[in-house]
Amino acid sequence: MIKTTYLATTAAAFGLAAATLSPAFAQEKTDFSVAWSIYVGWMPWGYLDESGIMDKWAEKYGISVDIVQINDYVESINQYTAGAFDGVSATNMDTLSIPAGGGVDTTALIIGDYSDGNDAVIAKGDTTLEDLAGTSVNLVELSVSHYLLARALDSVGLEERDLDGVVNTSDADMIAAFSSNDVSTVVTWNPLVSEILSSNPDATNLFDSSAIPGEILDLMVVNTEVLEANPDFGRALVGAWYEVMGLMAEGDEDALTAMAEASGTDLEGYKAQLDATEMFFDPADGVAQAESPDLPDTMVNVAEFLFDKGILGVNAPSADFIGIAYPDGTITGDEGNVQFRFDPSFMKMAADGAL
Repeated sequence: MIKTTYLATTAAAFGLAAATLSPAFAQEKTDFSVAWSIYVGWMPWGYLDESGIMDKWAEKYGISVDIVQINDYVESINQYTAGAFDGVSATNMDTLSIPAGGGVDTTALIIGDYSDGNDAVIAKGDTTLEDLAGTSVNLVELSVSHYLLARALDSVGLEERDLDGVVNTSDADMIAAFSSNDVSTVVTWNPLVSEILSSNPDATNLFDSSAIPGEILDLMVVNTEVLEANPDFGRALVGAWYEVMGLMAEGDEDALTAMAEASGTDLEGYKAQLDATEMFFDPADGVAQAESPDLPDTMVNVAEFLFDKGILGVNAPSADFIGIAYPDGTITGDEGNVQFRFDPSFMKMAADGAL
């Protein structure tokens, strides 16, 4: 899961940049662009671009949509926040902290999946979560891995202060780090999780995201004002996405193989990653997730984690700094500063065959 760290100062800088560069000064237009990065649940974006499915849906609505792969996940979100893109693939946590925290009103257009084992706490030998007390843990600091560690520790009554510390480690260095004698525990994501577990006989999965279903959501988020001014942009994206979801649900090997190869693995490896991902192939399932009564509680927990780490927006005075709106009209956080919205209306169109 290419979900790397960023500094609070970086988020602040992009928040300021967004004031002048963001497409928030939205108007009707015909040319759009969205960014995505490699992760099991986001590989469909590359496929729908290369297969021509995106072009087909864009032409249906008389627009063009450029799908751009960005190798650095956080950089893709930073560029979206600065106005270079109209949408980006991102987790719920990173959407809240970077664009929403930077003052860019952002809508979750598609809830594509949630991590159901793709993110994991891995230790060497016969170790338990309780045994982590007094030890160091390597992870990508301030990422979803950091959040997963916090949830894992909480499950056994520990906190991060009970550790000897966390060691900020790039995802590119994680496999080598775990192989060294100096590192006993890492927190990371697939495909790194699969590689570490398969290549190290003494590696133990202590806790993974299957224990917190629905908390690490993988989304396609778009600029709210751009979407409001150009609803056909949303229709085209959603239509193309669910056409690919249909192929995946049917087990289309050509499509799945193309996604596997683009992500650097084979068909078997990609299917293994999908097994640890709760994909919402049916748009009705995405709608249900958006309307879940558990979602507000999840987002409150995420906001509290981000505030505790000092990365919930620029100079956020509390965990309630950013308002988050839900389909039933409820809001968590500051009702006067709503910057993140879950809008299942376009997924409902797909579910109803109305696109």
